[in-house]
Amino acid sequence: MTKKTAGRWRIKNDELQSRQQGNCLTESLPNEIGKGYSTLFPLDQDLNYIETHYQPSQDLTILTRMDQHNPRLVVTLGMQGQSRFVDAQGQEITFNEGYTSITSFSSSIGERQYQANNPMAQVRFSMSKSWLSRYFGENTASRFFNKNGISLISYKPISNTALMATRQLLNCDTNNPARHVFMHGQALSILAAEMAHLWQDNQKISPVFSKKDQAIAQAAHNILLNEYKNPPSVAELSRRVGTNQFKLKQLFHHFFNTTPYGLLLEIRMKTAYQLLESSRCQIDVAAAYVGYNHASNFSTAFSKYFGISPGSIAKNHTSKP
Repeated sequence: MTKKTAGRWRIKNDELQSRQQGNCLTESLPNEIGKGYSTLFPLDQDLNYIETHYQPSQDLTILTRMDQHNPRLVVTLGMQGQSRFVDAQGQEITFNEGYTSITSFSSSIGERQYQANNPMAQVRFSMSKSWLSRYFGENTASRFFNKNGISLISYKPISNTALMATRQLLNCDTNNPARHVFMHGQALSILAAEMAHLWQDNQKISPVFSKKDQAIAQAAHNILLNEYKNPPSVAELSRRVGTNQFKLKQLFHHFFNTTPYGLLLEIRMKTAYQLLESSRCQIDVAAAYVGYNHASNFSTAFSKYFGISPGSIAKNHTSKP
């Protein structure tokens, strides 16, 4: 039964409004809670694609219970906003915009949390241990499921390859008779891009840093996200989060698969891309907005990062009716 306590909606997962259309299942938020839905598309035996868009009117908690005889691996791409999962033992996993989180679970009781009035969009791929075994072998698949409950295996920025494929997936023509084939192909491309690092030599599945280290890395990440126009030096950033430069670079490599400068560049480039794509601003305006004093330096960095010039993005926008 839907409840509202202390400005927060609480609802059980099985109380969401369900609608079956073909082999797709859509679960929607009740109108009084806000706007939002989650649609599950079965793509293959034991491989599901889930697309979720939520914007609750108040902070929202959805109580969930996951009991799986066949353990599952979930790859979540944060396309917009943020959500959090908290299990019965108090373990938290945060899903952030711009990052791919890979989790595994056998069974778990907990709650999914969403912030009021903040649009949230996620794309998830849920696959069973059997599916992984078919593609990667039994021994490899078993490495992901050595713990009970839910565990975070990887948390890294979404690759450009996966980001482009996901955007195409989200814009897929629903009336295309080849839709299922297209979605299945895009899903495999995304999974190949986002899971490749798990099989690199000497790659460790379990995190080697503490929760305190993860908090330090996230604090440094947030500083760069909020101050990318006039960012601190690596030395200053390290001092502000209470560590040294060497340790900070280690943490960034482990948690974000990049350097502090690499993350800063990613934030600037993706912000500029969205600005050029969604508005009619000039290139020099976009350059200044993301912290570049010279438009030529910005254009060089943009072209190197995306493989296309900022002018082509601006031109495509102005050519649209």
